[in-house]
Amino acid sequence: MALYKNKYRIESARWRNWNDANAATYFVTICTKERAHFFSTCVRKCIYLNEIGALTWQFWQEIPQHFPNVQLDQFVIMPNHIHGIIIIQPSPVETLHCKVYTKY
Repeated sequence: MALYKNKYRIESARWRNWNDANAATYFVTICTKERAHFFSTCVRKCIYLNEIGALTWQFWQEIPQHFPNVQLDQFVIMPNHIHGIIIIQPSPVETLHCKVYTKY
């Protein structure tokens, strides 16, 4: 195990040669700084979103509008972190061909 900011952490299980832009299904976790409760509160095992949590939910739902080759799967907001599954579909790439002159 390695140290990060004088704390033990687990080494990444990610493949070093993997390009995160590849079409695949990704499980994403985003934590708040110092585990602060920014998104919601938990009362009697129920999560209640605050204003930031509601915006987080809205912006998550809007991701496919900005990235048409992305589909969303399950998503959950906790008081100090979020989990979500993002599916990146292959996107057709259009290549434009033009003549480039190298002599003046």
